[in-house]
Amino acid sequence: MTQTTTDSSVTDDTETTDPNRLAEIVAAFAAEKKASDIVALDLRGVSGFTDAFVVCTGNTDRQVKAIHDAVHFGLKKEHGLLPRRVEGLTESRWVLMDYWDIVVHVFTPEAREFYRLEQLWGDVERIELADEIVNPAPAESPTGGIPVDESSGAE
Repeated sequence: MTQTTTDSSVTDDTETTDPNRLAEIVAAFAAEKKASDIVALDLRGVSGFTDAFVVCTGNTDRQVKAIHDAVHFGLKKEHGLLPRRVEGLTESRWVLMDYWDIVVHVFTPEAREFYRLEQLWGDVERIELADEIVNPAPAESPTGGIPVDESSGAE
């Protein structure tokens, strides 16, 4: 068992040595910031530089930055992990976070469509993520689920 830091708030991190578990942890942090289309690709046996990609989308450059921040600070605080390298944070259209065993890609919709990483790595297996991460429950309506008749509004 390895402990990545002596900080008592950091848990024992044998779970972060498993790329599948680390992909799920990263995906959960991204989902907390409403990332969409979260996909994890298993690159073991195909790539020499990483074991997995986690790819997700933020609707705007601000959301891409918020997703980066959630992943970065979550992995640092809860698991004592820091990225080896971060690219693209200035423009926040495609942010790449290299954690050695896993590389996180956070795109705006336009950048994701342009680069099409899932098609480039189309032959690799996908890592199964928890359903609540991939398909989160819809946000509760501000009316508490009570239907609102919008046709009776003043004109």
